[in-house]
Amino acid sequence: MNLEFFIVGGVIFSVYMYFTLWNIYYSSKKQRENNYPNYNQPDTMDMDGMGNYGRFPKIDTTNPKNKVKRDSKKK
Repeated sequence: MNLEFFIVGGVIFSVYMYFTLWNIYYSSKKQRENNYPNYNQPDTMDMDGMGNYGRFPKIDTTNPKNKVKRDSKKK
């Protein structure tokens, strides 16, 4: 009799934990969609007017191929 109660209790506890974790996952996903609907889309508007400098790759100035060549002659 004790083994049967232990098994039934384990099954009930497992089902309870499954639905609890599912509820946490589903609620957080739904909340993320409601609060940030365009989170995965690229930003199309520059809000600060400074430009999005993160879109341009950084130029490695230590590499001789990337150095800017300047005209040494004055005009």
